[in-house]
Formats: sequence, C-alpha cells, structure tokens
Amino acid sequence: MKRLSVAFLSLCLAAPAVLAQKKYDAGTSDTEIRIGNTNPYSGPASAYGAIGKSIAAYFRMVNEQGGINGRKLNFITYDDGYSPPRTVEMVRKLVEQDQVLFVFQTLGTPSNTAIHKYMNAKKVPQLFVATGATKWNDPKHFPWTMGWQPNYQTEGHVYARHILQTKPDAKIAILYQNDDYGKDYVKGLKDGLGAKAKSLIVAEASYEVSEPTVDSQIVQLQSSGANVFFNVTTPKFAAQAIRKAYDIGWKPVQYLNNVSTSVGSVLTPAGLEKSVGLITTAYYKDPTDKRWDNDPAVTKWREFMKKYHPDGNVNDGFNMYGYSVAATLVQVLKQCGNNLTHENVMRQAASLKDFRVDTLLPGIVINTSKDDYAPIEAVQLQRFNGKQWELFGDVISTEK
Repeated sequence: MKRLSVAFLSLCLAAPAVLAQKKYDAGTSDTEIRIGNTNPYSGPASAYGAIGKSIAAYFRMVNEQGGINGRKLNFITYDDGYSPPRTVEMVRKLVEQDQVLFVFQTLGTPSNTAIHKYMNAKKVPQLFVATGATKWNDPKHFPWTMGWQPNYQTEGHVYARHILQTKPDAKIAILYQNDDYGKDYVKGLKDGLGAKAKSLIVAEASYEVSEPTVDSQIVQLQSSGANVFFNVTTPKFAAQAIRKAYDIGWKPVQYLNNVSTSVGSVLTPAGLEKSVGLITTAYYKDPTDKRWDNDPAVTKWREFMKKYHPDGNVNDGFNMYGYSVAATLVQVLKQCGNNLTHENVMRQAASLKDFRVDTLLPGIVINTSKDDYAPIEAVQLQRFNGKQWELFGDVISTEK
C-alpha cells in the first residue's frame, strides 16, 4: 500500500511536466514556425501584393523583437497571379514540400475556393483568408478554414440599408466580377433590399478577370438611367470603372466595395477628383484620414512602415490591412504557447475574446468561437472627399 502511494505521488508530481511538454506538427520546432501564403504579386489583382509585403515586414519586426515564445516566424509566400490553378499548385507545395504549419491570408475568393476542400481534407489550417466570402464561416463543414474581414453579403446589406434610407426612389446599376466574390456582394445587396430589389435594380453587368477593361460595361450601365451605382470590383477594375463613369459624365451615387478602397492603389490611379462622393465601409483606420494623424496606433504604424517596409506606400490602406491581420495571427500564436499543432492553432484562432487590434476602428473588436468563424462583424460607412475618406454614422454590427 505504501509502495502504491509513493508511485501515485510520483505520477502526480510528473503530471505538470507531462502537461508542459512541447507538441509540434510539421512546420514547427524549438526555433521556428513556418507559415505559408499565396498572394497575387502579379496579374490582374497585383495591387493586393501590398498585403503580402506588409505581412512579411510585420513578421520581420516580430523576429527582430525575439519572435513568438522564442521562435522565429518563417514566412514562405508565393505569387499565384490570382489564378486558382496556380494557387492549388503553390499551396500543395507549401503543405507537402515546405511543410508549413498552416497557410495564412491566401488571397482571393476563387483562389481560396480552389484549395478549400484540399486544406480541410489535409486538416491543415487555412487561416484568416483574405476574402470576405460568407462560406469561410462554416466551422461545421469546414473546420480548418477561417476568414478575418467582414463578410461580403452583410456588407451588401449595409449598402442596401443606406440606399433605402437616403434614396428610396433609387435606380440601381451593378457591376460585378463574375465569380463567387462578386456574386456574394450582389446577393447581399439584393437580400438587403428585400422585396424592393426587383423594382430598384435596373441593370447588372459582369466582367471576367481576364478582360482588359470594363469600359463597355460602364457605358451599358449608364444607358439604363441608373442614379445609383454599386461597384463590385477588384482594384484594377475599380479604378477603371470610377474613371470611365466620370469621363462619360455619369454621376450616380456610387457605392464601392470595401476590398478596393485604397487611396494609393485605387483612387489615385482612378483620379482623386473623379472619386469624390464614393461611399464604402471601413473597419480599420485609413492612413489618409487626417483624424488619425496623432493617433498612437497610426503613429506606431507609420514608424513600422519607415523602419520595416520603407518601399511601401503609406497612402495604401492595404499596408494597414496587412499589419492588422498579422497582429491578429501573432496573438493566436502567443496563445498557442508550446502546443504548436494544427488542432491547437485552430482552437486558439477560435478562442479570441474581445481582442483589440489598435489599428481597427474604435468600437470594433475581434471575437471568435468554435461555432463562429467570423472574427470581425462590424463596419462604419465612409465617404471620399477628394483627398481622404471621411467616416460618418455609427459603427454598424454586421452580425446576423
């Protein structure tokens, strides 16, 4: 009996050591965490390449400061050119050859759709994808995939609500990218308009990412007599649409989807004077907004840009986006501690409670759970004045 008690005591004393043991999946060690990414550094959506570059810069800063729990972040990022077949090729390489712990911020709805089933079959996290499609919040069927930004359908609801409040006699024309990304936004707007959608929407036109311009679509939409224009386009085509509408004298109230609001990458190429009056949503602080000139978080971001990403455009909101999502990932990895397994990465990503990234707008926090894979569920409307975006109204919850 005494011998049994001693053995039991020894087991109890050993338990904390057992619990504290390090757990690693592929892509991790005592010194490293390998993170995979694909980004369109070239091709029709190359403006988004700024995101990948700002994330890489953020991780360089983290590594210089000692890494995460003593481990350096090894960010392996490939150019997929916004081509889904290329994304599949690159992600397979990341998972099977580079053996990353997870992929992070893979960009684009079509691209992420192409790897969605593969990542879940492999049970490797597809974390904080750079797309707001509604499908990423489906932990029951796709437990290894999680979004980050507000979803497109609820953003469409916000625009619909504003149109109904401010222009009840609207005649709405829609330009959208002909894929899941564009269709998600259109569905959101129509759902938000409800029974009035059929009478208020007078024209729709789509485009393929392989098309050189959307000029003909803008002329077509103008001919409908629409006085409201919902511009659902990626940066290159957003700039073209804004410029063409202005040049042909079409002056509707314009709603621009959030994914193309960068002053540096979209509105400047379109023409700042041609972008006056555009309405969109925001959830992080825009670096061109003068209200943030003395904001501690934006000041810190500018210092980061100067030191770690000097070639980056400080007027490009995509650099603020990349910084903010990278900060979110760092929090997840800190919470992981020494348990760096696929399962624990997803567990910690789904355990963010009122987490605040200081570059997000005041009042916006990040919350996730095992049943809720939508980290950011609030936005605020803003309007472009020819120099900068100006926020207006209250923060609006997009949570269903």
